[in-house]
Amino acid sequence: MSAAPPALDFVWAEITGKCQLACTHCYADSGPTGTHGVMTIHDWLTAINQVVRLGARMIQLIGGEPTLHPGLPELVGHALGQGLEVEVYTNLVHVTPSMWDMFAQSGVRLATSYYTGDADQHQQITGRKTLHRTRTNIAQAIALGIPLRAGVIDVQDGQDVDAARAQLAQLGVTDVGVDRMRLLGRPARGACDASELCGRCGDRKVAILSNGTVAPCPLGRWLSAGDIRTDSLASLAGQVQQLARQAISPGRPDACRPPCEPQCHPGQNQCAPDKDGCVPQSRCNPSEPCKPKNPCKPDVTPPKK
Repeated sequence: MSAAPPALDFVWAEITGKCQLACTHCYADSGPTGTHGVMTIHDWLTAINQVVRLGARMIQLIGGEPTLHPGLPELVGHALGQGLEVEVYTNLVHVTPSMWDMFAQSGVRLATSYYTGDADQHQQITGRKTLHRTRTNIAQAIALGIPLRAGVIDVQDGQDVDAARAQLAQLGVTDVGVDRMRLLGRPARGACDASELCGRCGDRKVAILSNGTVAPCPLGRWLSAGDIRTDSLASLAGQVQQLARQAISPGRPDACRPPCEPQCHPGQNQCAPDKDGCVPQSRCNPSEPCKPKNPCKPDVTPPKK
């Protein structure tokens, strides 16, 4: 009897490599010359159906900039119709009225990256003068009651991360995480390095890229388990777990064994035990999964009593 496919909690769907920005730290090397890849709308709809069959509760639509993909509304609607929660990770540079209607649907939430309140520094990091647009749209999302969280990425020397967090708080954002730049993709200084990952990649989650690749996470995109256009997600998910054990875990010797999931913070020892030993003081919340710009750093909630 063949083994049952591994269950999933969460899936990244990188639907495009196209983006208005060209951020210096982009792990996906996205930009204005990027494309939507080879995955058709039918391919994505089929992938979403497979995601549901493996038990996932949330799908995160990422890029590039997912709002540039003409099929985004159909993908969001299909995922919601299949019972998935949907998070759209967007730079919030350009949001049309119809997009606001899409984002305001029950079961949809937003995530965005933020760097600084200094317009010149923002341009240095992103390649465009878009700070005002992003701030305006953050405020609009909050005003509309759309759940939104932000990740502050520490990219440059002299970047005031604390001030950026304070500015987000002033805009009404209460869910803010902070992470460092990962030396993968555009900022890489050499070959892909698994130590830049959090070590939890592939743990009940996979990334599906716009070229059909299935990998442990968007940052670990070089670790391809295969192509979802030719193989089932059920078979590829098992290969993702194997890849993660073979290629990622050895690069993260600080990971707790057996894995406990306290704050899952990249660059920290994953085991943050309490005084009694390797017992998480909080658990990773599947409804607040890993961030693409802040990958494999799940939000956490206190353990239920």
